[in-house]
Amino acid sequence: MKAQARHILVKTSEEAEQLKQRIAKGEAFDVLARKYSTCPSGKRGGDLGEIRPGQMVGAIDAVIFKKPLRVVHGPVKSKFGYHLVQVFYRD
Repeated sequence: MKAQARHILVKTSEEAEQLKQRIAKGEAFDVLARKYSTCPSGKRGGDLGEIRPGQMVGAIDAVIFKKPLRVVHGPVKSKFGYHLVQVFYRD
């Protein structure tokens, strides 16, 4: 199995929630990822590329492989901070 996803990583749950609300109001996920994400993937608009099970930390892996597609999930807590995650496809 593989999936394609993107995410935004920030330090606090509050920051993640504010970004999620901005996305819900129509702001572009990739633009916000470039501006606010602390993950190196932020430079690519949060694009994580093609992912296989076990490549990401458990909490993020669970979202990528079990939650509905094309929805912004989160904030999801990991040892790195708080994530907003969006999955495009799984096969």
